Amino acid sequence: MKIWTSEHIFNHPWETVTKAAMQKYPNPMNPSVFGVDVLDRCVDPQGRLHSHRLLSAEWGLPSIVKALIGATRTRTYIQEHSVVDPEERTFELKSTNITCTNLVSVDERLTYRPHPQDPEKTVLTQEALISVKGVSLSSYLEGVMETSISANAGKGREAMEWVIRRLNAEIEELAATARGTIRAPMAAAAVSEK
Repeated sequence: MKIWTSEHIFNHPWETVTKAAMQKYPNPMNPSVFGVDVLDRCVDPQGRLHSHRLLSAEWGLPSIVKALIGATRTRTYIQEHSVVDPEERTFELKSTNITCTNLVSVDERLTYRPHPQDPEKTVLTQEALISVKGVSLSSYLEGVMETSISANAGKGREAMEWVIRRLNAEIEELAATARGTIRAPMAAAAVSEK
């Protein structure tokens, strides 16, 4: 088993990063995730939002890994459970693959929290447990998968920035539309008074 960890600081407030994380897929940085289905979503008595989603992805396994584990199918499904706690200001997401588990399992945990010294920033901590089973060279394959997860984490952070830019552009567009709508009736009233 390999354990991979990472920490990243987003230069955006926790609320913004949390909204972006919930809308991360699909994105052009990581086209391997092609489907997201919400299976269940509820708010508990403490006001925490619980989500259970199913992600459909094309596993980008290197050909050597496919050959060693005998995988011909690379489409996989991942179950994702997340909890957004607005009171504690935490967003925790746990995911695990539900296909190919007899060969490979990847359990990932992401936690988003406000930066302790700067409320305008958000700290993301990530951890993945990688286990390859029932094949020779499993330690080598776990290392290859660890490298792949690290590269995908970088793409994931790029995707978050892309979503945040898109959300900010939508807010600007709405604000501009609202300003235009508010001004138009005033201009019409001014013209009719003349």
